[in-house]
Amino acid sequence: MLRSVKELYNYVLEAEDGEIGRCKDFLFDDRFWTVRYMVADTGKWLTGRKVLVSPISLGEPDWDSRLLPVRLKKKQIEAAPGLNEDAPVSRQHEIRWTQHYGWPYYWQGTGIWGMAKYPNEIFIQKEPGTVSDEKSGEVDRNLRSSIEVTGYHIQAKDDEIGHVEDFILDDQTWTIRYMVVDTRNWLPGRKVLVAPGWIDSIDWAERKVTVAMTREQVKNSPEYDSSVPVSPEYEAGLSEHYGFPIDRGIGPL
Repeated sequence: MLRSVKELYNYVLEAEDGEIGRCKDFLFDDRFWTVRYMVADTGKWLTGRKVLVSPISLGEPDWDSRLLPVRLKKKQIEAAPGLNEDAPVSRQHEIRWTQHYGWPYYWQGTGIWGMAKYPNEIFIQKEPGTVSDEKSGEVDRNLRSSIEVTGYHIQAKDDEIGHVEDFILDDQTWTIRYMVVDTRNWLPGRKVLVAPGWIDSIDWAERKVTVAMTREQVKNSPEYDSSVPVSPEYEAGLSEHYGFPIDRGIGPL
């Protein structure tokens, strides 16, 4: 099912032996647009540390209770390699962190989760990967904060059309399927969806996303209503309108 990222903020993260905190941010990679980590607000438990929870370790979410079960014990999470709260997540840290849990590296392989399609398949495998030839000490510039990217300006082929308001993700693969674009400065009260595969370019320094459609195309696109789940019929209409295939997050951009 497709879910709003903003809806997931403040969901309870429940380890096998107690609550570890609440979800306060998501870190996704800008190659596959897949959420790699949830950043937990642990209150006074692990103050000053950036506590990461991977979709790999998630059990079956309880959407009604706004709870995400984590198939780990609190001691395992506490013993994971620490990172200062404001520090970026480097590839070197990811290697140490992944080795701590004994999982394969998600970035090694051809799929969105390495050799797996779904993150829970990695949890089941429990086969540690090998360090790649990448510069392990280099900050992974491909990890982006959902909070930081919210507010980026959206540029059409011929003019600006709004800004990023939210993201819609697939709760099975944890891949971001759409950006929610708020066009209120141009079309008051109207929101539309744009898939990552329909993006021409992103200027991370200028906080701007350029999409492969005109303002007129956006103006006439099916309107997004956040109170109604995104259905296959709605996606088909969106795809037909723009003339782009439905982007299901099955490969890199």
